[in-house]
Amino acid sequence: MEKVRIGVIGSRFAADFHCDAYSRSPYAQLVAVAALDNLEPFCRKWRIPAAYEDFREMLAREDLDLVSICIPNFLHHDAAVAASEAGIDAVCEKPLATTIADARHMIEVCRKNGTRLFYAEDWCLSPTMKRIDALLDEGAVGDILYVKAKEVHSGTHSPFARDKKTCGGGSLLHLGVHPVGYLLHLVGKGSNPVVEVTGKTTGGLESNFVHKGNSGEDFGIGILRFQNGVFGFVEGNYITLGGMEDKVEIYGTAGVIKADLTHSSPIDLYSPAGVSYTIEKLDHNRGWLKPAVDEYYNMGYVSELAYFMDCVRFNREPFYGVSAEAGLACLEIIHALYESSATGRTVYGRWI
Repeated sequence: MEKVRIGVIGSRFAADFHCDAYSRSPYAQLVAVAALDNLEPFCRKWRIPAAYEDFREMLAREDLDLVSICIPNFLHHDAAVAASEAGIDAVCEKPLATTIADARHMIEVCRKNGTRLFYAEDWCLSPTMKRIDALLDEGAVGDILYVKAKEVHSGTHSPFARDKKTCGGGSLLHLGVHPVGYLLHLVGKGSNPVVEVTGKTTGGLESNFVHKGNSGEDFGIGILRFQNGVFGFVEGNYITLGGMEDKVEIYGTAGVIKADLTHSSPIDLYSPAGVSYTIEKLDHNRGWLKPAVDEYYNMGYVSELAYFMDCVRFNREPFYGVSAEAGLACLEIIHALYESSATGRTVYGRWI
């Protein structure tokens, strides 16, 4: 296969960084986009020749090899099932679905139809995390004892993410899905299940710290214990000012690794007048700043979509961390954390 013919479902935030990644690849051919709005400027920006308001029409009419699902969480299930029924592989943005039942059904349909469903956990394929994988393989910190991981910022821009019905949860799901997914990749590896979790959240609406209008929580933390005894500490919140923070700390028997995906620019800028953009969710752009050099690349979007295209081109299955099965396990763990928070008890299971 010389080119991977790509359709995109969605025309906003996530669709933009998917198309940015595709535009950098010599193997990608952006064929069509389906969305309810923003079609003309989106097609013009990414030079996409065909536009549809109904993704089912796009799937039926266009000859596609791969579809990027970049729409609100509650629509992931229907888009993934429709792509599979059309015989097309799909990349699904996080979380895999809003319910465990929907996620399981998506996987079942893809297995039945022999199509691939890739889970877009970009942390696993970011240059930083790939370097960490290599350091760990080298034995740089010995055996892992525990890992701390978080994605936090000051609040979501999407009305769908503020509503628990359309998001599937609050900040622990919408942001914490990255730390949980990364721990499944780093420690779980498809064979070492999480066996117990303990979680705490603010609970939504008036019980939230800051975002009283969000039906989902604006703060959530969790403790995970893996079968081999490794602990994970995860956090997702909407109460952190100063820009988005994606951070990981790995503590081993012989060393420590600390990584910062969002505030690690090599540029130090002082500007009293300010600049237009530095990093995602930064609430000011004046004074001392660290402008991102290539945010989409550093976060792993470019590498992950190149990897998914290679899977399509060479008929390969994805590694565990970016598989639909990992996306399902991630959703199950976060739901167990919600149960723990609601009951005040540790929840036991086997999630992998």
